[in-house]
Amino acid sequence: MDNKKKQDGRDDAKVDLNDPNEVSYAAQQAGISSEKYKEYAKAAGTNGRQAIAKYIEDHAGD
Repeated sequence: MDNKKKQDGRDDAKVDLNDPNEVSYAAQQAGISSEKYKEYAKAAGTNGRQAIAKYIEDHAGD
């Protein structure tokens, strides 16, 4: 689980897909629903923000 007290920036590259607040924020940034974001993340096979964003870019509208 994500340690919310650690503020060193290492966590910015990943989304904790079990944390509704992180998923909601990332989904909002991508302009999609939280449920859709989690689907894209699962399909992309990663929790990396950049990889998920690339996957969304490549597959949005499929």
